[in-house]
Parts: sequence; structure tokens; C-alpha cells
Amino acid sequence: MIDWLRRAGIRGAPDEPEREPLLIPVGDRALPLAVRRLANARRMTLRLSPDGSEIRVSIPRWARIADAEDFARSRADWIARALSALPEPVVPRPGGTVPYRGEPLAIDWHEAHPRRPALHGHAIRVGGPADAIAARLARWLEGEALRLLTADLAEYCARAGQDAPRLALSRAQRRWGSCASDGTIRINWRLVMAPDHVRRSVVAHEVAHLAHFDHSPAFHAALDRLFEGDIDAANRWLKREGRGLYQPFG
Repeated sequence: MIDWLRRAGIRGAPDEPEREPLLIPVGDRALPLAVRRLANARRMTLRLSPDGSEIRVSIPRWARIADAEDFARSRADWIARALSALPEPVVPRPGGTVPYRGEPLAIDWHEAHPRRPALHGHAIRVGGPADAIAARLARWLEGEALRLLTADLAEYCARAGQDAPRLALSRAQRRWGSCASDGTIRINWRLVMAPDHVRRSVVAHEVAHLAHFDHSPAFHAALDRLFEGDIDAANRWLKREGRGLYQPFG
């Protein structure tokens, strides 16, 4: 991520007209630029999406879209380095592996196996056409995510003395979890591929938000009471390894 402090003299109305999607040249390719205006931002921040498919710039209310474009273009070298550091995409295929709860599962495929994936020791057994393996594994992982996250949510809500709210799986690329004003908790389904303590840390974080809708000392104290592990270690894992959870599934 790159921050750009506010420069004197830059002004712009937040109600700028809609523009065509912007493309930023990076090496021998061009990436779309997604601009997001934030009411509380005091600087521009630039990120690469976890899968490397777009450049994301958040801007303050006073900034212009053109400023975000100039900012992204001026950081093309940084973006190129970030792209080169992304892990090579690996689409699940027979004989390969798929991450599940922090460990690689061997993909045991045979056309005669049942089409519905099923755990067999340290392998995931799946049948049917080989070219549909990735899609079937993604559906299986989402089902496992819902099962595990539902149990996590019930446990942490019981610890907090809260009724368990509605749980929804998220496909967001900006955040791992969120707690809406109506109490609905959304957790990114790809956390099923992370170690258990990492997935559970995100659920505990959102449950703490049911009582403290901020990141105040009271919120952090509640989170420390709820989560049984090392929250800092879980956050470090996500920062270091989180991009790897966005492997393609067809």
C-alpha cells in the first residue's frame, strides 16, 4: 500500500460526473483503476487487489478523480513490483492440492468417484469431468466455510452473551469480515482455507463489534476477552499470506 499526503492547492468537488473506466499502463499491460472517495480520509492510498486484477485508490472528499489517476500513474513502478510479488495462480486440478483449514489437501480425482467432493484423510476425493473440478471444489469449500463459521459465530456469541445474528458469506476483496448496523455479520468464505485460529480471529473481531461498533479501547478489551488465541499473530498471518487465499477456481 502507498499513501500520498494531501498536497496544497488540490481541490475538487465530490460530485464529479461519471467517467469511463480508467486503465493504468503497468509494464506491458493495463490495469483498471477503481477509485473510492472516503469521507474521513486525509490522504490518498493505493493498493493492488489481492488477485492483481485492478488498482485501487482511496481518496479524500476534497480530491479529484484526476488526482487519483495521476497518483496511480506515478506509482507504476511500485505497482509492477507488487504484481511480480503475487503468487502464481494455481487452478485446482487432478493430482494438485487445495488449501483447507491451513493445510494442503491432495486432490484425489477419478471419473468414477462421486461428483460431490468428500474428505478422505488428507485428500479430497472428487469425480465427474476433470474440467469441472475447480468449480465443484469452490462450492464444497463455501459449504465448509458456512458450516465452520456458523459454529464459530455461535460459540463467540455465547461467550459474549449475545444472540447470534444472521451470518452471510462474503466474496469481498477489500475485507475479511464486516458487521452491519443491523447486526448481520459477513465473513469472507476464503477464510476456510486459512488456519483455524486465523478464521476464528475474524469471527471474534466481528462479534466484538456487536457491542462496540468502533475500534475503541473497549472494543479491543472485548476482543481480548473473546478470542482465545494471539490476535496479533492471526493479523500478521493475514497480512503475510492473505493474498494467497485468492487463488482462482475456474
